[in-house]
Amino acid sequence: MLKKRSNYVSLSVQLPDTLPRTTASGTLLAQPNFIIEFVREQPLTKKYKDSCGQAVANSNHQISLEEIPINPYFCPNSSKMKTIRITGVPEHFNFPWKNVIQNQPFLEQDIELEWVDESRGSGQMNLSLREGSTDIALVLTESFLKDFEAGNPSKMIGFHVISPLIWGVHVGSQSDWDSLEQIDHPHFYISRPGSGSNLMALVLAEKVGWAADSLSFESINNLPGVLQAYQKNPNGMFLWEKFTTKPWVDSNELKRIGEVPSPWPCFAIIATDQALEEFGEILYKLRDLVYEEAHALEQDKEQSIRSIATSYELKEEDVENWFGQTKWATSHLVNLAELKDSIQTMKHLGILKEIQNEEDFLRIHWV
Repeated sequence: MLKKRSNYVSLSVQLPDTLPRTTASGTLLAQPNFIIEFVREQPLTKKYKDSCGQAVANSNHQISLEEIPINPYFCPNSSKMKTIRITGVPEHFNFPWKNVIQNQPFLEQDIELEWVDESRGSGQMNLSLREGSTDIALVLTESFLKDFEAGNPSKMIGFHVISPLIWGVHVGSQSDWDSLEQIDHPHFYISRPGSGSNLMALVLAEKVGWAADSLSFESINNLPGVLQAYQKNPNGMFLWEKFTTKPWVDSNELKRIGEVPSPWPCFAIIATDQALEEFGEILYKLRDLVYEEAHALEQDKEQSIRSIATSYELKEEDVENWFGQTKWATSHLVNLAELKDSIQTMKHLGILKEIQNEEDFLRIHWV
């Protein structure tokens, strides 16, 4: 299917070897695939163009639509094209976002969507928001609110997942521990300070009865990092979403000794102030498209389970269990009473120093 922009059609072709590989200005073109644009009423013997829209060559080379691999993206390096960067963990929670981004719904407005995987978790995504290296991030609620209190000026434009996140409590396969009750001196491996793996340790400590000042932490970046750490000390605990880690539990590389749910909706959609100023209503339209996609996925549960299992290399039975415990947000509406209670709980646990007012960080409507 051709993607149309006014009276133009854009597609990707590989230039024949006989054609020049330089632009009109003489610049050597490194890539063999180029964007070709032509007026729809004209034959397909128009000028080839490079990825920045510059004329490459005139050719009488006949092109058959059936022979051309269609590229659904318009020229991303065009001076007109803008990019919205969306960052999230490479996990099944973000499947609705990946589907919407694949469809590129804003090309007619010269806006391309770009997905960025971030395996180091919410702490790193908060840093990306601060630095402006992403426009939107799908961040754990507690992690964003803590970073907002610490000076992150970004805003929450809605929830992404409104059910709790079920965190598995893991140790190394060679650990002495088989239950949380055996542990007297809790040591945690975390992705980075301020991440969910860090903050949820405080929730676990409250549940088990460990004093907050008895906890110790060691940063290991991500799941591959903790597998390396367990070669030296298998007794450190690592909190991570339990279905993401299940393949390593099944292979006996990790041992799960407990679970702890987050006592609040787990993922929020966070946008930078700069992105809100530059893209405005488009960000809210994007959010709402994701809500529509999430609703559609929930309505076709069997197909969604198969697709998620394939995309994230999970067992279908595990995805089915996860699906039964997970509720994506399908509306921009936020339960303010629930949000206030969550903030109170975060303060009680020591995640927040002070109560944060929702009017300071919440922007669910475009004004």
